Amino acid sequence: MSDTIIETPRLLLRGWREADVEPWQAMCSDPEVMRHLGPPMTMDEAQAYVARMQAMQADHGHCFWALEHRSTSTFLGFCGVKPGAAGTPIVDRVEIGWRMARPWWGAGYAREAAQASIDWVWANLDAQSIWAITTHDNRRSRGLMTRLGMARREDLDFEHQALAENDPLRPHVTYEIERPA
Repeated sequence: MSDTIIETPRLLLRGWREADVEPWQAMCSDPEVMRHLGPPMTMDEAQAYVARMQAMQADHGHCFWALEHRSTSTFLGFCGVKPGAAGTPIVDRVEIGWRMARPWWGAGYAREAAQASIDWVWANLDAQSIWAITTHDNRRSRGLMTRLGMARREDLDFEHQALAENDPLRPHVTYEIERPA
């Protein structure tokens, strides 16, 4: 599971390792990182997340892969693809997602990793489209979705059922990119 999945000029997208739990939890304790994602993660939640990604990698051959800087081996966050979650309009469709530690924002790493993930899907899966969801107010992720060539699917915007009715993160938007002809 720790074998490299994708290499880009600056990044490795790879399976999760136990050594990733601590930097993952630290990243997910940053209120700015979690602003559109929910409350900070505890260590137990971080360990459970890594275990879920490891199981998803074993079951499907892909997941939201750990993201590592090639020259420094620094953990940056995640990027990859997984089956869309139940309770969303993209259930069982190929979902792309990313999350990065704040020091790495604005350097093009998320776009580099996301484009590599999209290219991996077209080369390795039979999916006709790739989907992404985020909170309505997450302008940074929505901007990246647009720069990747994804189109907003307003007909599939939704209220995320995993969140309380009064949660300001409940309104979600949906984006799609179709397989090139």
